[in-house]
This record gives sequence, structure tokens and C-alpha cells, in this order.
Amino acid sequence: MRIAWLALGGLALGAGVIGIVLPLLPTTPFVILAAFAFSKSSPRLHRFLVEHPRFGPMIADWTAHGAIAPRYKALAVSMMLAALTLSVWLAVPNRVLLIQLVCMGGAAAFVLSRPNGPR
Repeated sequence: MRIAWLALGGLALGAGVIGIVLPLLPTTPFVILAAFAFSKSSPRLHRFLVEHPRFGPMIADWTAHGAIAPRYKALAVSMMLAALTLSVWLAVPNRVLLIQLVCMGGAAAFVLSRPNGPR
């Protein structure tokens, strides 16, 4: 089971890192999933994520408050809008646009519904 958790953590962290530059993938949920999976499989990797200067604060906010900081919310939603705008500009078929709109709309609603965390 440890290997499965380790693999899930590695895949989630990889997706989160890709999400930093690719607007279709949200970074925060994948990093949080990676931290959870690493907590089940590798204390060393879990500690690395929790102490990481970039990923650590978002994991701490989520763990303590179920929160996503406003700047990460704004970044996530603006990247989703940018991806959708690019798809419209590239004349992606309407069916694909509808799927993107539903998926990104759901993701944006979830992100925006989370508390901001402590002030």
C-alpha cells in the first residue's frame, strides 16, 4: 500500500508542478493531495512539501482551516479564464468549450467557496 500512496503522491505533485505553468491544471489541490499521500507513505517527502517555501503555506492553510489564500484563488480563477479565452480564440469546437466551461466552472466554484484562512 505504501508504494501506491507514494505513486499517487508523485503523480499529484507532478500535476501540481505542471499546473504552475499550465492553466488547465490547478496547483493547490494537487499539492494538497500529494502532501496527504506522502503523509501515508514517506515522512521525508511529506516534510519536504510542508517545509517548502512555495507549497508549505498552502498546505498549512488547508490543513488548519480548509482554506485557500485569496491570491491563490485569484491566480487559479484568472488562469482558468485565460485558458478558456485561449480556447475561444483558437476556435475550439463548441462541445469542447462546453466541457471546459463546466469543468472550470466547477473548479472555480470550489476554489472560491473555500475560506480565505486566518488574517
